[in-house]
Amino acid sequence: MTGFEPLLAAAVSGVAVPIFQSLWGSGGKFLGVFGKTLDENTKQLIFDASKKYGQNYEERHGILKVLGMREPVKLESVYTAVQFLNDDAIRSFASIEQLEEVYRQGKGRKFNSQDCQKQAGIEIANKKQYLMVLGGPGAGKSTFLRKMGMEALKGKKGGFKHDCIPVFIELKRFTSSDIDIEKFIIEEFRICGFPVPEKFTTKALEQGKLLILLDGLDEVPSQNLTEVINQIQNFVDQHDQNRFIASCRIAAYRNNFQRFSDVAMADFDDEQIQQFINNWFHGEDDQKAKTGDKCWELLQKPENQAAKELAHTPLLLTFLCLVYDRSQNFPNNRSVLYKKALRILLEEWASEKRILQDEIYQGLHTELEELLLSEIAYTGFASNRLFFSQSEIVEQIKTFLAGNLNAPQHLDGEAVLNAIAIQQGILVERAEDVFSFSHLTLQEYLTAQYIDDHRLVEKLVTEHLIDERWKEVFLLVAGVMRGGTDDLLLLMEKEVQKYINTPKLQALLNWAEEVTVGSPGDYKPFRKRAVAIAYANSYPSNEIHFDIPYAKRFAQAMSHTVDKIKLDAIVYAQAKAYTNKVIINNQNNHIKLLLKSLWKHYSMVLISPQKWLIYLRKKSKP
Repeated sequence: MTGFEPLLAAAVSGVAVPIFQSLWGSGGKFLGVFGKTLDENTKQLIFDASKKYGQNYEERHGILKVLGMREPVKLESVYTAVQFLNDDAIRSFASIEQLEEVYRQGKGRKFNSQDCQKQAGIEIANKKQYLMVLGGPGAGKSTFLRKMGMEALKGKKGGFKHDCIPVFIELKRFTSSDIDIEKFIIEEFRICGFPVPEKFTTKALEQGKLLILLDGLDEVPSQNLTEVINQIQNFVDQHDQNRFIASCRIAAYRNNFQRFSDVAMADFDDEQIQQFINNWFHGEDDQKAKTGDKCWELLQKPENQAAKELAHTPLLLTFLCLVYDRSQNFPNNRSVLYKKALRILLEEWASEKRILQDEIYQGLHTELEELLLSEIAYTGFASNRLFFSQSEIVEQIKTFLAGNLNAPQHLDGEAVLNAIAIQQGILVERAEDVFSFSHLTLQEYLTAQYIDDHRLVEKLVTEHLIDERWKEVFLLVAGVMRGGTDDLLLLMEKEVQKYINTPKLQALLNWAEEVTVGSPGDYKPFRKRAVAIAYANSYPSNEIHFDIPYAKRFAQAMSHTVDKIKLDAIVYAQAKAYTNKVIINNQNNHIKLLLKSLWKHYSMVLISPQKWLIYLRKKSKP
């Protein structure tokens, strides 16, 4: 019980009673069994049926239980208001190159239409009589429809500003060609005890008093889809006084309904993510422990930047909340987290929603599909490309199927791509015939998996050690190598040694050693050397100083300062400043680039290989 029951009953009966009164029309010939007027007993009967209807809706559509949750949660307690993107967000781009440019200019980790105007979902639902809600898997489409029904049931105290009785219809239930939407609605009223439900439904539809919520057009079995679309169009045309909200995965939508306004679900922004987390951890114990605040603060840390990228999708944010709830932390080994997120999209979400998958999945099992996706991910990432044409992905799929003995040879490459895009949403159509991975994080994880599966770790180190774009891949490779982290470290150290032995870098390291030897302070030598190199960084590139006496005085001053300021914070701040400076002159750009990258991401390899080993080992643990 939620306390809303009397409110729901009053709202439904407030719509239902006038409908029944109108059934009398001239002479009351429809409901003569009740007499010429609605007496108190009849009104009570309608009120009880209305109360039952509200309770049924709340019990069936007002709760969430996903991803193996032990107990359901009330939708009202965790719901976070969604936003829709305007028409510009669904526009087509001229080319793959234009998409790449838009992403690069965004300087973020995810592709979205940040500059597009956003509008509150419930405001759009109030404005548009016919609304089609589009989005990827787990974007919150079904939850939004359920919530609109709840708001309608609250009557004037709810956010939905039209006097309607909501009817929630899961379109996946239409598994045969025998489709009768009105019959379904009649049955919803019958089971709650409404008098003469057939006549009540007819009159309600005539007066435009129903909010029809059509959930999951993409979940209709493909053999029935055309018939379902035709039946929905005919039903809408016949009962155009009512209000309709439908939902569909954006990859499956083909502009089927001319009356409907199409809107796209916007990814959660930071404010929505934080609100969702606080709503999730709303219990008394969690509020006392400030669990929501701690979870949000942990997601804000730089090392969890890629994990936070997943949080922009409500389904995966739910997964992150469940993970945090079990251990009050996120796994050190990020690859464990991303592997689970990938599996949710590959199989668990469709399974939990009881979606009847295409026949293609009978031959393409999950492990085989992961191998296919990892090959697509690596090929794109290695060539610094985030977007792919449909034709090149289809060709990759064909080549993969032909070259893999375990792969079914009868599958069509285009059918495989469509199934992955529509039912799983791992590959997303960003523009006409142009695809990308739904999250850069998933592409990086699959790239790391491909590198480990194909023994390409040495190639990774020799070709990409100084490339900042591959930083996350290095950490994920350490996680997926299953005990081979030491091998990765040794290869990295071997590669670094090639450059440490160059005259300029050797001079810098020798200088850092010399100016810190014997300096006061109970700090380990590698920390002092780090401060010295950070000091060198503070000078312009053409003014690098190897003034030993001056540097010694600097090191001594730093040793005294750290009593009041944490040395780690000093080194971190100096290292961040390093992104805009260099520590050697501009005559050797290759060494400059190497040092810039190594200092920012792998400075421990230069200063203390043992520390880097400990770091990688920590990150590779579950």
